[in-house]
Order: sequence, then C-alpha cells, then structure tokens
Amino acid sequence: MMAKEIVPPTGELPDAVFDPARLAAVAASGLLDSSPEGTFDDLAQLALVITGAQKAFFTVADGRRSFWKSSIGMDPAAGRENDIRDSPCHILIGTGAPLIAEDAATDPRISHLADVDALGIGAWAGYPVVSPDGYVLGGFCVVDKDARPFTPEQTQALRTLARSVSSEIALRQALRQARASAEASAALARTLQDSLLPPRLPDTPGLDVAAVHLPADATGAAGAEVVGDFYDLFRTSGKTWAALMGDVCGKGIDAAKVTALARYTVRAEATQHARPSTVLHRLHQAMADQRVSDRFLTAALATFRPAGCGIVGRYASAGHPPALIRRADGTVEQLHAAGILLSPLLPADQDHHEETAFQLYPGDALLLYTDGITEARSADRGPLFGEERLARALAATVGCDATETLDRLWREASEHAGGYAVDDTALMLLRVTPQP
Repeated sequence: MMAKEIVPPTGELPDAVFDPARLAAVAASGLLDSSPEGTFDDLAQLALVITGAQKAFFTVADGRRSFWKSSIGMDPAAGRENDIRDSPCHILIGTGAPLIAEDAATDPRISHLADVDALGIGAWAGYPVVSPDGYVLGGFCVVDKDARPFTPEQTQALRTLARSVSSEIALRQALRQARASAEASAALARTLQDSLLPPRLPDTPGLDVAAVHLPADATGAAGAEVVGDFYDLFRTSGKTWAALMGDVCGKGIDAAKVTALARYTVRAEATQHARPSTVLHRLHQAMADQRVSDRFLTAALATFRPAGCGIVGRYASAGHPPALIRRADGTVEQLHAAGILLSPLLPADQDHHEETAFQLYPGDALLLYTDGITEARSADRGPLFGEERLARALAATVGCDATETLDRLWREASEHAGGYAVDDTALMLLRVTPQP
C-alpha cells in the first residue's frame, strides 16, 4: 500500500521527510502510536547512564510529527509527540548523519527550533535510526539541560545504541515476515541470522582476520531456524579492539533475542570498561534485568591493542571453550580463564569471571570458536572431533592466512564427521601479520 501523500507544513523541511518510500518504511515499522516498550526504554536508559544527560529519546517521524517511542526523563503529562518542525529529528532525516550540538542556544542548526526552549535543551546529541532498507525512520538522542561537550567514547556509545535500535527494528520486521510466509521461513531465518552477525569484519591494523558461521548440515538442508552461535569484532576506543565469540543455548526466536541483547550490550559496555571480565559481568546483569529469555549463554571476550610488532591483550570467558593460540612455529596453547556461563536464572550480583593476559607476535594467531566444531561426530556415533584434534589441525596451518586456516579447520572437522556436524559452528581467527 502506498503511503498517503502529505503536504509539507509551513516552514522549510528537508525533502527526505516527505519521501513516499520513507513514509512507507515508517508505516511498515509499526512503531507509530504504539505503547512504550522495555527493549527501547532500556537502551534509552543506558544512554543516560553512559552520557550523564537528563533526557533520552527514541523518535519515529512521519511528515507531520515526531513520535516519542521512548522518552526517558520526560514528564508523562507532556505527551509523547511534537511537531516535526520543532524537533531536531527532521535534520537527521534530511542528512542521514549524526547531529551533535554542544551548545544548542548558539548552534545555528537548531537554535531556532521551538524544542530548544520547550524541552530545555542546552546540548543535544542524536543519531539516525534506519529501516532495514536504509530509510531514516527517526532518531536516538540524549538531551542535557546545560551546554556541554560529549566525549568520543560517549558519542561512539550513542552510535552503537542507535544501531542497536535499528537492528531491533530489522529483527522484528524479519520475524513478522517469517511468520507471515511459512514457505520463505528458511530464507528469512538465514537473513535474520546474517543480521545478527557483522556484515564484514573491519580492517584491523597489523592483523589478518577472518570469521565464518557454518550450518550444521553441510548439504544446506538445514537453516530453517535461527541458531545461537555468533561473533563480533570492533574497535572500543583509540587503538583498543574487542573480539567476541558467543553461543546461546538452543535455536529460534529466543536464541535470536539473547544474541541481539548480547551483541549490543557488549559493544556498549566495552566502550566504558577496559576489562573483558567486567564487560561479561555487565552482560550477565543485563540478561538478568531484561529477561528477554531464560536461555543461557557462553561467551569468550578478548580485548587487545598493538604492542611493538604484535598485540597484547586480556581474555575472559563465561563457560566457553578455551581459546587457542597458534604460535608462528606451530606450537598451540590453550588460553584459559575461569568463569560461569551467563543465565538470567543465576545470580548476577557478583563478578565470577577471571582474566588471562596474552601476547601475540608476528605469525601468531588467536582462534575463538564455538563447540560445534569440537563436537563434530559422524552419524554412526563415532568419537568427537574434540579439542586435541582441533589443536593438531590448527598447528598444521602454519604459513596459512586467516581465511585458509579456517577453511582447513572446518574441512578436517567435516571429514572426521563424514560431512555432517552435529551443531552449528562459528570460528574467528586473528593472525598477526608476519614480518618480511
């Protein structure tokens, strides 16, 4: 159905506000005039904790108004919307870019807007929220009553939270589509699975990186359900990076919910806490507080930075299989860090996760994986591939780049299992580029 044409109100607004395709995307989101929800309110509340601001909003805008899906710090009597001409949200729609106004009263982009006085805006920082097909639906922002700067860590966290809102919208729409069309369930599940993984790994200075997410059935017949194996690699701040590997118990919608919560929580918390054990503890608290599902989660998190010709880092685990380090000479070491798995059913008031320091030199590699590869077993119930076979296979990859290494590991596990693995598998390898 085509969106109803809206005549622009008096005053100049960007043409993008009235784009019929954008208005159709707003309608398809199903968010306009809907009730507040804990998922979005939690993200807005987290934005306040991170930035120290007094108000946080997630807004969805059509051609007439800016609707506050979340409005933390506002008096409920103020209502849940305002005229789009009065809100900075229309600037996000017009530019598709962030808007940081550290002194709203003097910033020519927003100083003339009615909201500056009506909402007591001293400083404003907002990021676009986009639909799955790229149209700006509205914005995710924080408001401070006084003019003030926002640190790079705070703006990066806001960017991450805005992306999390966009991902939640994409997740919901994909799930609605999956329910509406049983014939397309397998394809949609795979699309949803891909939305829970980074589309590509970022370029990481000094490292050759690769990651794969592989289905349990090598013939490709499976895939009608979303599984809980996931990974992520991202910069936290400055020259520090984080590599995450996780495995949610079970499959389906609940697994997808826990995966989404884990990814956006770790990304947000890692910008605020340098210790990976602290980040895992904060994730445990988020799982207990938000209770999106009773599914448990194992995870491994490594944070690292350049040091000389290699990297130094710290590793923490939440009940996850130990990471492996393959040295340039073929020696393989296990990287252990004791820690309980993460579950909303377990107490989250104490930090039960240890850390282990590590260092990689040119030619060394760090392997993070889920237990699908070690539990690969043939249909006749023969022995598992196991951690020892995985270590031997990894030792034999000296001289291989990251992509070839993962290909060889999976091929050996698949051959051991007769072409069939009992569980889905995620693998990620960080290899320090060898020196000439």
